[in-house]
Amino acid sequence: MNAVLPPELRDDVRTLWDYHDLGHELRRCDVGVGLGGHDLGVATHTAELFHAGWFPRIVFTGANAPTTVERFPRGEAVHFRAHALELGVPDSAVLLETRATNTGENITNTRDLLAAQGISAREVMLVSRPYQQRRAYATAKKLWPEAEFVCSARPLPVDEYVADIGDPDRVINMLVGDTQRITRYAELGFATPQEVPTEVRAAYDRLVAAGYTSRALPE
Repeated sequence: MNAVLPPELRDDVRTLWDYHDLGHELRRCDVGVGLGGHDLGVATHTAELFHAGWFPRIVFTGANAPTTVERFPRGEAVHFRAHALELGVPDSAVLLETRATNTGENITNTRDLLAAQGISAREVMLVSRPYQQRRAYATAKKLWPEAEFVCSARPLPVDEYVADIGDPDRVINMLVGDTQRITRYAELGFATPQEVPTEVRAAYDRLVAAGYTSRALPE
């Protein structure tokens, strides 16, 4: 049986899902950055974008988190690269950043890696989980202000994504955590401020009240 969202939560989950989908129009970039995490679909989508000609080079970035170490014991970036090579991406087109343990480090370490390699990256495509787009964009704009960014993720409706991941609670908790971080990280100076519409705040509050806080930062 496919994993499904609880019907009473679906509207609020979709509200947060749509908020984090930036809907950027793709344009050719100097590099595509596949942000590590538990979702191997990020590597799949990065390979698809590479084959479509949107960028000539890939950086996969990510070490491990407690939620990924069992699935990707050699590190997120290493497993993402191996998957991309299986999908026909040439080894020569891939760089690895294997130390980052959060999105800020994904951005700064990738920036520094490209600079050390003498690679100019003025136009960067951030490839992430669908609900990570807004936070990744806000973080990159803060930490790498000299570059321009386009965000992309697998174009899946939330119900299809939940079925693919197979764990509705995990997806809802991640959505709640990323929504909280939009405001909190801007307050801490880690990211640029983003508008949070009233309906998004209300949906977030209801999901928090329903107990979906395992990925939330302490208040």
